[in-house]
Amino acid sequence: MFDAVLAGAKDSQIAGVEVVTRPALAATAVDVLEADGYLLGTPANLGYMSGALKHFFDQIYYPCLDATIGRPFGMYLHGNNDTDGARAAIEKITTGLQWRLAQAPVAVLNDPTADDLVACTELGGAFAAGLSLAG
Repeated sequence: MFDAVLAGAKDSQIAGVEVVTRPALAATAVDVLEADGYLLGTPANLGYMSGALKHFFDQIYYPCLDATIGRPFGMYLHGNNDTDGARAAIEKITTGLQWRLAQAPVAVLNDPTADDLVACTELGGAFAAGLSLAG
């Protein structure tokens, strides 16, 4: 799913957008402050986002709280039987950060299908295109 989102975001027809990727455990507040938008991906484990994504939010929340208001974000989630809890948790945190959901989330249950991967590619492309137009 990550590779599909990345392929969409790096589409050669989208100009003026630099795509930078960071694993959740390596991303810092500086990374968030320097970015114009965020695509968040996570497995949905036991009805919640990954511990790595939660750690990311814990590290960046207060340092980025005022400086990133209104920034666009998108998300893609993968779970074996449910992604609702993970999505709700991300929405609560991003609401606190006052980020705005720029694209509909992609939520995949079980093994991703070809259609799921197309949806991920479209998510990445639409998100990057939106940043290109805003920039």
